[in-house]
Amino acid sequence: MIRHDALRALPVRDALPALGGALEDHGTAVLVAPPGTGKTTLVPLALSGLLGDGPARRVLVAEPRRIAARAAARRMAWLLGEKPGDSVGHTVRGERVVGPRTRVEVVTTGVLLQRLQRDQELAGVDVVVLDECHERHLDADTAAAFLWDVRETLRPELRLVAASATTDAAGWARLLGGAPVVEARGASYDVEVVWAPPARPVRPPHGMRVDPALLTHVASVVRRALAEHDGDVLCFLPGVGEIARVAGQLGKLGDVDVLQVHGRAPAAVQDAVLASAERRRVVLATSVAESSLTVPGVRVVVDSGLAREPRVDHARGLSALATVRASQAAGRQRAGRAGREAPGVVYRCWAEAEDVRLPRFPSPEIKVADLTAFALQTACWGDPEASGLALLDPPPAGAMAAARTVLSAIGAVDSAGRATARGVRLARLGLHPRLGRALVDSAPLVGAERAAEVVALLSEEAPREYGDDLAAALRAARRDGDAYAGRWRAEVRRLRALAPRPAPGADASPVNAGSARAGRWADAGEDRLVGLVAALAFPERLARADGGSPLMVSGTRAEVREGSGLHGASWIAVAVADRPVGKEHARVQLGAVVDEDVARFAAGALVEERDEVHWGGGDVVARRVERLGAVELAVRPMADADAGLVREALLDGLRREGLGLLRWSAEADVLRQRLAFLRLHLGDPWPDVSDDALHARVDEWLEPELSRARRRSGLARIDAGKGLTRLLPWASGEAARLDELAPERITVPSGSGIRIDYTRPEQPVLAVKLQEMFGLQESPAVAGVPLLVHLLSPAGRPAAVTADLASFWKDGYKGVRAELRGRYPKHPWPEDPATAEPTRHTNARLRR
Repeated sequence: MIRHDALRALPVRDALPALGGALEDHGTAVLVAPPGTGKTTLVPLALSGLLGDGPARRVLVAEPRRIAARAAARRMAWLLGEKPGDSVGHTVRGERVVGPRTRVEVVTTGVLLQRLQRDQELAGVDVVVLDECHERHLDADTAAAFLWDVRETLRPELRLVAASATTDAAGWARLLGGAPVVEARGASYDVEVVWAPPARPVRPPHGMRVDPALLTHVASVVRRALAEHDGDVLCFLPGVGEIARVAGQLGKLGDVDVLQVHGRAPAAVQDAVLASAERRRVVLATSVAESSLTVPGVRVVVDSGLAREPRVDHARGLSALATVRASQAAGRQRAGRAGREAPGVVYRCWAEAEDVRLPRFPSPEIKVADLTAFALQTACWGDPEASGLALLDPPPAGAMAAARTVLSAIGAVDSAGRATARGVRLARLGLHPRLGRALVDSAPLVGAERAAEVVALLSEEAPREYGDDLAAALRAARRDGDAYAGRWRAEVRRLRALAPRPAPGADASPVNAGSARAGRWADAGEDRLVGLVAALAFPERLARADGGSPLMVSGTRAEVREGSGLHGASWIAVAVADRPVGKEHARVQLGAVVDEDVARFAAGALVEERDEVHWGGGDVVARRVERLGAVELAVRPMADADAGLVREALLDGLRREGLGLLRWSAEADVLRQRLAFLRLHLGDPWPDVSDDALHARVDEWLEPELSRARRRSGLARIDAGKGLTRLLPWASGEAARLDELAPERITVPSGSGIRIDYTRPEQPVLAVKLQEMFGLQESPAVAGVPLLVHLLSPAGRPAAVTADLASFWKDGYKGVRAELRGRYPKHPWPEDPATAEPTRHTNARLRR
């Protein structure tokens, strides 16, 4: 019997006429309805005609979470006075409760995507309601895009409703072809906000880490809320680990029950949370309780202010959840839980001043998540680039490129990005493509049962007490009777039915599967076979010990904790890893011991043999290397290296260690200095002989000698001076003026030929004894540049430095003469040096 009183109490009923009119006129609508108004329960019943006031239609309701899908279906069945599976049913992964009379079916968005891939027209479905659009889950965004595509091309009569409590209504309306926005008034009561920040600052979240001091504070706020207000308390925490820690700190609360609700909680616990209770309760929950679910009896919300969002390191293929500050929209949703049934209060565990700095909405998954599954979905849909899909946010190009690399490696897409038959099969398994590949490829080798067991273990985070050894975790799951083990067994049954089996009479040994090296697998122990399944899922995370932390095929090093069963293994198949912010190495959370045979088989597409010639350790290194990604499998010295590769290695050595690797005679050094001087003061056509310029013109001045060199010693035999002469401007004829413009020596008044020092090209230096310059009125110059004259004492020590000789004779000479005349009496010190006779000799020689 229909519970009319309960239905009449749902405020969204006032918006039903406007919603029906919008769908009648436009076929699409955006429904904005606050929490508790009945948008998830009353709207589907009304649209289906089950309340007796409209045509009979089949309605599909898509929820982002399994717990919400089950709860919504049960609530609607209760409103109709029926059992689940009659007029209202639900389908989630591994569970289907529907019957021949079912008109409203609640599914997860993942299930909806699977149906769309199998039947793009959604035959028999009249209306699709996408609930909780504001959460911006990737599956929900993808389903919305596919549904709009279906409506535009195949089924214009298909009605679409995007429903949410808090959302970008304008954006969704635009996405659905200018859909009308229908708003329902709220049914929530006033909620008082109490700001309850910690007394002392706590560390901000970092990766998955939450400061224990904050969790201690949250537990104390829960106790405070119990003491200050009546009713049940709903406390929001970011994850399962934080829920367990706060529950432990709360301990026994007398006549108050402490319940933990999250996506992995047993169905019995979920049911208990959603049912009325006689005893007072504290419900510790993740974001699953933000929307879709009404927890009866709640009058108080304690909000930690944290949430979990996916993050991915595309360069390394490592993805994990990260703890972040919850958005303002999430804060409103959480607070609204306290005002569903009566006035309530929300305790926010942060300062009011911080609230305005929080993000307005949560980050859309499409911007931050691993897009491998999304890319496979779009490839199977026929739009590999997702360029023609109606999406609120386009997928980042880098994330899509990384996803296509993975899909190509597992054979799910071809070179053009189109889905292969294998890719279509993987997409329909309801698994991440990596795990689908592991199931399909490992089942004929290790058996369907074991393949299903390992893949199921990789599909959902295992309890921490299972440890980081995948084989040991498998044995724990088999023997344990906890909630996780129950879910794991259900998933194993589902996957076993999907796993391929060898043809009757066929030899399913690994040899026939394509690897002669794997012939020993028929006698291999289970641990090795478990590792094979993990390696097939994550081939780029195979890691080999090489003296330090194991190096993964992807190029990232993986750290294994001390005391782990994986510690000291030669090879590891890393199944789960994270890389903390600011750290270079990944931390292994779950993996299996394997060997090189397994690695070669699982990652066979990544094995390559190539010649590697490079500069290393001060010389050319030439070797033939067999690689598995970044991991070296085998290395052999190579005597017949390609001449071009050797040449590039030598050039790299010259760039790294400098042109000093060549043979530089004193004459060559001087020539380079003279050319640098001319380039600076005269420019073209005189060549630039800086290191960078010489590297750029190596073909012009170091050939053919460079091509004949094979090692460092060959570079040392190349005459750099001979090479430099090739750069002189011979074609213009200017090369012949080198000695005129930048002579090595200059004749001074005494008749001596003195070498010019071009070390400083800005102003070359002429170091000459003072007496040899007597009678010279102007400083000597080359190429119009006055030389800086270092006037030397008879002992060859600098006595004065000048670029203006006439000025020195007039003003500076007297002081030098007074200082040095007594010290060197045998040398001439005339009073007027400007008119004196220059000489190289002493007075005695002059008299003779």
